[in-house]
Amino acid sequence: MALREVSQKRVLPLLAQFTRGLSASAMPEAVSLDANAPNAQPAPFSYVPPGRNHLFVPGPVNIHERVLRAMHVPGQNHRDPWFAELYKACLEDTKHMYGTKTATPFIFPGTGTGGWEAALCNTLSPGDKVICFRYGLFSHLWIDMMQRLGLDVTVVDRPWGEGADEAALEDILRKDTGKKIKAVCVVHNETTTGVTSDIAGCRKAMDAAGHPALLLVDGVSSIGALEFKMDEWRVDVAVTGSQKALSLPTGLAFVAASPKALEAMKSAKLKRVYYDFADMLRTNPSGNVPYTPCLSLLYGLRESVKMWKEEGGMEAVAARHHRLAEGVRQAVDGWGLKLLCKNPRWRSDSLTVVEVPEGIDSNKIVKNAYAKYDLSLGIGLASINGKVFRIGHLGNMNELMLAGALVGAEMAMIDSGINIKPGSGVARATEYWHKTSSIIKTRESLLK
Repeated sequence: MALREVSQKRVLPLLAQFTRGLSASAMPEAVSLDANAPNAQPAPFSYVPPGRNHLFVPGPVNIHERVLRAMHVPGQNHRDPWFAELYKACLEDTKHMYGTKTATPFIFPGTGTGGWEAALCNTLSPGDKVICFRYGLFSHLWIDMMQRLGLDVTVVDRPWGEGADEAALEDILRKDTGKKIKAVCVVHNETTTGVTSDIAGCRKAMDAAGHPALLLVDGVSSIGALEFKMDEWRVDVAVTGSQKALSLPTGLAFVAASPKALEAMKSAKLKRVYYDFADMLRTNPSGNVPYTPCLSLLYGLRESVKMWKEEGGMEAVAARHHRLAEGVRQAVDGWGLKLLCKNPRWRSDSLTVVEVPEGIDSNKIVKNAYAKYDLSLGIGLASINGKVFRIGHLGNMNELMLAGALVGAEMAMIDSGINIKPGSGVARATEYWHKTSSIIKTRESLLK
């Protein structure tokens, strides 16, 4: 309950404060109501500086120019005959990011939070017992949703900076001799803390306990960036959102359901309307949808998946994310600072969460970065607000983009009173990236 109060009373006002400022920056036409008044000043955030905003939060992320062009389409009628083949192709494309051949994919207009609700409401009934680990704000908010939907949640609290405890999971499931627990829910990548839990390890614990519970996974900030093997790990429902590793604007909730999850849907009694799998199952096979789709985002999705395939598939995409993330971790070490996630096995390749020295307010770093260098970094959330800042490095990203973020972070930290040597982190990162670099595909002939 204390965590819920923190999220409502502390985090939401902080997020609103930052959102007001950042969203206004996209409106250069905003000026004082009376521009001819004496000493008239431009409205706050109305000036757009030269260059680009450097976006390095763990979602929304940078969108590739190819994807932007693909989305730049006029209004179209999704009831015209051409739409069916496009939509069926989009559904098939998403299987690539989940690592599945057997699951049924769904695309809902919405966000990852809607995907959470779809995962729960289509597989469970009021009063069902579920297990969920809590180790950050987003796992907490999913638990809050479960409780508000009327589920009986066993919350397994973990230190913020650590991941799911497979041994604890196995122990809880072994003790459930009546097999009353219906689902195990795990946030794969917790963006509050920079922690990636071991989903394969969780499945191994479930198997060791011989338990038939469903495995529901929030992959909002992992799927499309990190290794995800839905079929191999026997994940029953996986969820992600368009504004993360897919490098699209916010607006789509992606959900995939295993045959076991679809079987559970037949007896699930939680109320559902908008996020009902059944409506999708009636319409999707013929390439139709139960309500208006986000057409421009679907065009963007096709281009984004096409780019992954050109890169070498999800294995290559995950390897790129790991390499970029390792460079940032090298930079943090060069600064003499520490990661919030201490155990290397849980360190996220989607983002890096950096602890600041005692007596430093990390919010000052984020504000200085945006106010002076047009760099958007992530604030610390909930109980770690003011203690950490977050560097996102998922989606459309390369070394030079990320090096620019590290330069800006160094300057913002110095502005905020942290005693670090300029270039100390950037040098460590670029040394690592240089040693591990390779020639861009199809440009090999240039260096022969």
